[in-house]
Amino acid sequence: MHPLALIRLLPVVALSLATPARADFPCDELWGERNAVYAEAGYCFRTARGIRAFGTANCRYDDIRDVPLSARDRAKVAEIVRQERSNGCRE
Repeated sequence: MHPLALIRLLPVVALSLATPARADFPCDELWGERNAVYAEAGYCFRTARGIRAFGTANCRYDDIRDVPLSARDRAKVAEIVRQERSNGCRE
């Protein structure tokens, strides 16, 4: 293989090593990813963990059912929840 071909492959290899399959994500990372969707949409976190992680500056919705999520965001949250269950994560 030509040396330049190897250089071109480095970013692809590095990216694949840096982004494990979602199944390998620890529960804390899945929790953060899921709740980041809600935080971005304006959910007001009530737990110390949620407030510590996301603050209250963007807080507009007290009830998670009132948070306006796009179809894409709803699908993302649903997939994360499935993965959390699969991994045996607790809330």
